[in-house]
Amino acid sequence: MKRQIATIGYEGTTIDAFIETLHRASISVLIDVREVALSRKKGFSKNQLASALAESGIEYVHLRGLGDPKEGREAARAGNMRLFQRIFARHMQTDWAQEELALAAKLVKTSRSCLMCFEADPAGCHRTIVAGHLSDMTGLTVTGLRAETGARTLIAA
Repeated sequence: MKRQIATIGYEGTTIDAFIETLHRASISVLIDVREVALSRKKGFSKNQLASALAESGIEYVHLRGLGDPKEGREAARAGNMRLFQRIFARHMQTDWAQEELALAAKLVKTSRSCLMCFEADPAGCHRTIVAGHLSDMTGLTVTGLRAETGARTLIAA
């Protein structure tokens, strides 16, 4: 199987279906690109998620610097996607984001990796922007995974 950069959101799924989807896609490293790795959804806060993934043989890496800053999240929640994109583009130029992007590039080149955040739909999510940067850096293509309750896996190019 040709190596790709996978992305996934956990909106609308359970931790079990989420991990099952990662296994079906042969993911060995999950890269959490949330700035704040807390969730009201059971099993998806940083420590719980890292533990469940470790039990399943998947490495967990949290790259906070690739998360959407608070102002960007607020703009996206308000439906102002242009402002969100400007804020996130500016954030991606910071030293912190560039350092973590370089680390993510190393991970995706050496392992079957998947970028993760909350949103199920990658079209309106910052992880798609991050994946695009990684694709430009590595030449790898991006694929979207979707985990739903019942572990029905959808893979979109």
